[in-house]
Amino acid sequence: MRITQFHIPTLKETPSDASVISHKLMLKAGMIRQIASGLYTLMPLGLRVVQKISNIIRDEINKIGGSEVLFPIVQNNDVWVRSGREKGYCGPETLRMKDRNGVDMLFSPTAEESAQLIFEMDIKSYKQIPVAFYQINTKFRDEIRPRFGLMRCREFIMMDCYSFDVNEDLARKTYDNYFCAYLEMFKKMGLVAVPMRAASGEIGGDLSHEFHVIAETGESGIFYDKKLDEMRQNIGNFNIDDLKNVYAKTDDEHSSENCPIAKENLVEKRGIEVGHIFYYGDKYSKQMDIKIQGQDGKLFHPVGGCYGIGVTRIMAAAIEANSDEKGIIWHKSIAPFEVILLNLSPKDENCVKKCDEIYEKLKLQGIDILYDDSDNSAGFKFNNADLIGIPTQIILGSKSLEQGEVEIKERKTGDVKKVRIENINDVIRV
Repeated sequence: MRITQFHIPTLKETPSDASVISHKLMLKAGMIRQIASGLYTLMPLGLRVVQKISNIIRDEINKIGGSEVLFPIVQNNDVWVRSGREKGYCGPETLRMKDRNGVDMLFSPTAEESAQLIFEMDIKSYKQIPVAFYQINTKFRDEIRPRFGLMRCREFIMMDCYSFDVNEDLARKTYDNYFCAYLEMFKKMGLVAVPMRAASGEIGGDLSHEFHVIAETGESGIFYDKKLDEMRQNIGNFNIDDLKNVYAKTDDEHSSENCPIAKENLVEKRGIEVGHIFYYGDKYSKQMDIKIQGQDGKLFHPVGGCYGIGVTRIMAAAIEANSDEKGIIWHKSIAPFEVILLNLSPKDENCVKKCDEIYEKLKLQGIDILYDDSDNSAGFKFNNADLIGIPTQIILGSKSLEQGEVEIKERKTGDVKKVRIENINDVIRV
């Protein structure tokens, strides 16, 4: 993509109403724009990051048998009455409305009921399960005090998945599969995520884990056994039950006096919650009286769980975890582009020609590249590239062209090396 054909409305000054790092940098980098309290438009750069995050999630959920759907954003209130959650879950955060016929409707805060309805319509026998439905879709929760940009807004993008199994043993194995898939997702995104036991709340059930991304500016204090770091990176070498039960608690649950972990083995960090998974058994199928035929010919209530990840929240958490005084530092897997090409001599026809050649060649080889072909000064281009945080910068000007070289800068480390123009591919692909 040529920067002259791609809308990136960066700002020189930090907006005064932004208080946390991710909010400041997403506004400055032109990734989001606020249109009302807690409501944001995802701009082209921000949308590309959300799409990259979504694809990583999608790949991992597909691997363990998820079937992607798209539930309606607006739901009929009657189904919430049927599930018994109309009064308990649908509090003041739920946006309510009536359609033209006066029917009570609501804007979806979650989709357990919708998943149960699809299951009821299509699944009649134990032979058709296990099955899981997931979506990556918009949610709305009317926060009493929206703040911190995408960290706590009213409308956001979320992956939510709902699984169905024949019995508890199989359903808990499914839960374990999602537990491991979550760790794999965050690892691929270049994020350190800590799983910890959590309360199930209004969702229900007796088994639940939160996933917190480690960030110095995180909203919660986190304490965990240091062996978790090794276990998380080498999931296949450890028993899943040991991994699920390793000591990890937020500051409101941790007690230094009663902690079972020796002080020298206890890690203290700060984190941002980005995911939550639940096993809730037959809570919904029983309440909504949804049954299928078992192997013995008798009808039974299927059991299952739900699994949520805040997609837009991950984008904010990634910035909180990886940024510096110059701007964002994206991991390659979720960066809006892998590479940015900077033409420092846009009035030099030879330099323009060579940059065009490099751009077209890298595109043909599948490199996700942004080409700064603007007339802006070199200083502006450098600052802009550092601000938006694309992992690798290719820098070419008249002087380096005469020498047949480009400079390649790694955004994370700041390291710069000179490379022969004909060898760019070999370096970029490493």
